[in-house]
Amino acid sequence: MVSNEFAASISGYQFFLLAILSAVFFLRWFLFFKQKLKNQVIPEWPLLGSLPSVARNFRRLSDWFTEVFLTLGTKTFYLKGLFSKLDYVITCDPHNFEYMLKVNTANYPKGEDFRQIFDILGEGIFNTDFESWATQRKASHSAFRLIEFRSFVSHTVQKLIDEKLLPLLANVAREGSAIDLQDLILRFTFDSIAITTWGKDLGLLSQELPATVAVQAIDDAQEAIICRNFIPTLIWKLMRLLKIGSEKKMAKAWEVADNIILDIILEKKEQLLNGTDESGKNSLLSIFIRSQGQENDWSKSRMKYLRDMSLNFIIAGRDTTASGLVWFFWSVSRNPHVEEKLLEELKLAFAKKKGNGEGKKPWVFDSEDLKELVYLHAAICESLRLYPPVHTQKKSPMKEDIFPDGTTVKPGMQILLSNYALARMPSVWGKDCLKFKPERWIREDGTLNNEMISKLLFAFGTGPRTCLGKDMAFTQMKMAAAAVLFNYSIQVVEGHPVSLKQSVILEMKDGLMVNVKERDSWCQ
Repeated sequence: MVSNEFAASISGYQFFLLAILSAVFFLRWFLFFKQKLKNQVIPEWPLLGSLPSVARNFRRLSDWFTEVFLTLGTKTFYLKGLFSKLDYVITCDPHNFEYMLKVNTANYPKGEDFRQIFDILGEGIFNTDFESWATQRKASHSAFRLIEFRSFVSHTVQKLIDEKLLPLLANVAREGSAIDLQDLILRFTFDSIAITTWGKDLGLLSQELPATVAVQAIDDAQEAIICRNFIPTLIWKLMRLLKIGSEKKMAKAWEVADNIILDIILEKKEQLLNGTDESGKNSLLSIFIRSQGQENDWSKSRMKYLRDMSLNFIIAGRDTTASGLVWFFWSVSRNPHVEEKLLEELKLAFAKKKGNGEGKKPWVFDSEDLKELVYLHAAICESLRLYPPVHTQKKSPMKEDIFPDGTTVKPGMQILLSNYALARMPSVWGKDCLKFKPERWIREDGTLNNEMISKLLFAFGTGPRTCLGKDMAFTQMKMAAAAVLFNYSIQVVEGHPVSLKQSVILEMKDGLMVNVKERDSWCQ
């Protein structure tokens, strides 16, 4: 009996001692791990890995990526997480960009993960790889090369500027009120791309500035897409099934997009069957239907093909061009010396026309007027450098590979190429990397540095998947920028906050409220 009591006391003592030692061990482990986390730029939590840091900075990912690059003193880092299945490589090294996008592009397709995240795009050109992509690329390239189509685009843009955009700005100037320039430019680019893609004017740029569910649908879809990039696939698919959170907005956006596009395609069908497609015969939709000799094929699969094709071009043409223009106007308004140089160049271009007896007010430049304007082109390049519309590109390797900077990547990893962070690297651009400096794109002899543009400006991609509409986007931006700047002074409302909206496209979270004043000295 004594023996049993002694054994029990020893057992109790051992248990107590074990509990004390365990508590001390876990306390020391916790304090050590806490200090380790504190000293890490991106704390690595057990199981969760980098996910808490991503969640904390979710609304400012582009700026956070930039801060991490600068703090680490590197152009590539990892985001990991076992439980969250987070396995990302983030890079802003231009050599890595060129390697993936141009040198070894076959190893870096969009991939199945990309297609699932961007499923609203269907089987369109921006969501496909290999044979499907090559087929669409070839057909699209043929359409974009047509003189009739290029002329149609230029005429459409010039007409919208002359008959809608400038008159709206004139009204704002007369009333002395402020206007959201971002909203106005988005309306302009949406109307423009709708006419050139579908042959249909949506009327968003009318004097009443009507509300539209189409714009909201695109914005909601982009918000959901950003969330999908960092939420585990099973989670966002469950959200989609339950129609909650961002997936509820995505479902509604998808329905709205399908209804609008279906109505437009059915309208186009009637026009083609009745021979009344004269005004829109050079639109992409009409060209695609005629070029493939399928005017009478309106099967379900064919309708889906036309839906996917047109939606891809609508989203690309509306958002990227608008983003580029809005950040351009904001940058110019903050740099009066740049605005002065732009106006001098535009006055010289106008003087040539005026010498030929032309010169109505307000003045709208055509695409030919702007071809030789080096400083305008350089200023737009600089805006696209600092504020790239597609701020981040996503890739996934098919096979294990090594980047030029020595980073090893494996199948299953997701690679993010941060165009935004690249622009903010002093090691690439120098100490003045944050400065809006069009001169960096101009050679000493006064010509554009096209070699530098092709190597370091990734706003439109590079290599085989370079944006098909790059030249037309530049033309549209130059025509709109020149017309607005030459006829009106644009000043950002004092105190208006400018910050990034977390979206697929680099937009301003609170829009861009500006005051507009008519210029009255250019024609004298």
